[in-house]
Amino acid sequence: MAKKILIMGLPGAGKTYLAERLAPILNATWLNADEVRKNADDWDFSSEGRIRQSNRMKNLAQKSLDEDKHVIADFVCPTPKTRADFNADITIWLDTIVSGRYEDTNKMFIAPEKFDFRITEKKGEIWAMKISNTIEKYVWDNKKPTAQMLGRWQPWHQGHQKLFEETIIKTGQVNIMVRDVEGIGDNPFNFNTVKNNIEKALHEFGERVKISLVPNITNICYGRGVGYKIEEIVLEEKIQKISATEIRKKMRKEGKL
Repeated sequence: MAKKILIMGLPGAGKTYLAERLAPILNATWLNADEVRKNADDWDFSSEGRIRQSNRMKNLAQKSLDEDKHVIADFVCPTPKTRADFNADITIWLDTIVSGRYEDTNKMFIAPEKFDFRITEKKGEIWAMKISNTIEKYVWDNKKPTAQMLGRWQPWHQGHQKLFEETIIKTGQVNIMVRDVEGIGDNPFNFNTVKNNIEKALHEFGERVKISLVPNITNICYGRGVGYKIEEIVLEEKIQKISATEIRKKMRKEGKL
């Protein structure tokens, strides 16, 4: 069933950026506030003007719904009245900034009491994939470009999570390979434990992630012109410093390992 999706929030919160990335994933119609106002030649940002804009968006959205097509509307939608008039099936609140660049809008804006997603960080690519998976389940396709992550993941931690987020935006699906190192050195977790930890951390990505056990790979060799590239992703320093070894030490001290 087609959904009417509202992406709302203050100017500069990242609504358009998210809409640009979510619309193609869902093959949805995208209604951008500025374009709709431009076509209507209506630049009235008073309360009355906002209500007109909300109803204008609703009427345009209905055309796509009548064609059984998802529709995304990104606009400020600052008051309970404008949100009630638009009557979204799914409300996404971009709560990434304290105030926008227009003081009159800041004064008018009332934070929503009801929403389906509240986003507090500007990560449009990541959130587009998370949100889309709740609307239409992603189906893994071996033929699609795929990124690979290889490691021990003993255990999966915040640094791995950040690395994954940087990796998945490259292709949209990731194969996480777990080296078979249980019992070798300081590697106490078996594959099922590692797999469960990763699945728990990445559950919002659904079938965009595959996790597989591989031999204890220590060398990766490739020839000339192989059709893929090997990339090092450098994260911010505090993330780079996260150590699984130190995490294991802490777990042992606390009796968790």
